[in-house]
Amino acid sequence: MAVMVTFLNLIIIFSVVSTGKSLSLNYYEKSCHDLEYIVLKTVTDATARDKTVPAALLRMHFHDCFVRGCDASVLLNSKGKNKAEKDGPPNISLHAFYVIDEAKKALEAKCPGVVSCADILALAARDAVYLSGGPKWNVPKGRKDGRTSKASETRQLPAPTFNISQLQQSFSQRALSVEDLVALSGGHTLGFSHCSSFQNRIQNFNATHDVDPSLHQSFAAKLKSICPLKNKAKNAGTTMDPSATNFDNTYYKLILQQKGLFSSDQALLDSPKTKQLVSKFAASQKAFFDAFAKSMIKMSSINGGQEVRKDCRKIN
Repeated sequence: MAVMVTFLNLIIIFSVVSTGKSLSLNYYEKSCHDLEYIVLKTVTDATARDKTVPAALLRMHFHDCFVRGCDASVLLNSKGKNKAEKDGPPNISLHAFYVIDEAKKALEAKCPGVVSCADILALAARDAVYLSGGPKWNVPKGRKDGRTSKASETRQLPAPTFNISQLQQSFSQRALSVEDLVALSGGHTLGFSHCSSFQNRIQNFNATHDVDPSLHQSFAAKLKSICPLKNKAKNAGTTMDPSATNFDNTYYKLILQQKGLFSSDQALLDSPKTKQLVSKFAASQKAFFDAFAKSMIKMSSINGGQEVRKDCRKIN
């Protein structure tokens, strides 16, 4: 299944409808002046109740942008025979959609029919990073919400099993550079992963090795104890890094110690350019924060929507 998904990912050509030429920092200045305050308050309140919210919102935004651009298609519910993106295999574990709903409800009360769900998600992802101790950046606004959402298209998402050439191809199809790839991968400093995303590295890795030889032995033993072949606990898994609610550069330090969780994390050492960037970000949190903010602005400007939804879960 993983091999098939990987292959399909490589043959799907992602077309960027627009690279955000219509976006601007002051898009809502006259029409919804309190937008950023309302979104920040909503994300802050939700994070106070549930510390997993920031990681969920950041992942949701990535998964939105990598399929049809940042058009909030990931928020749409399945309807009738159409299975939406949120029900595609890589998105089953997405959560905290209610945070976007709450922000939208508050914004509809203040400035009805004005702010797109895509813009709310882009702002919420930025706030999630900032509230976790990460960088803050100005989010260009003016995205429109898409009217199409298909679970089958989630095959376009980069998989945790990807090697470096597959990762580079996936990002370059979205006009994202090698530096964007390494910087945005640092989003893995937040959150939790189920065993299924890294099981390939700790059991039956290949014909020669049971365990991925690029995985540190003690770390592999720890992962095996969390994810045994039999009698695995329901929802078993591990945090992406030991400081999973803090946005920091620990992720890169762990990769250099052969303790990256996914194959796709460890793969960042498999080309000279990406390896050099991993070392740079491991040595300097400031360099990582600056690069991450720049790459997030670039990624979140891939847009392809058509409308401003009244309800983020369904088209108008």
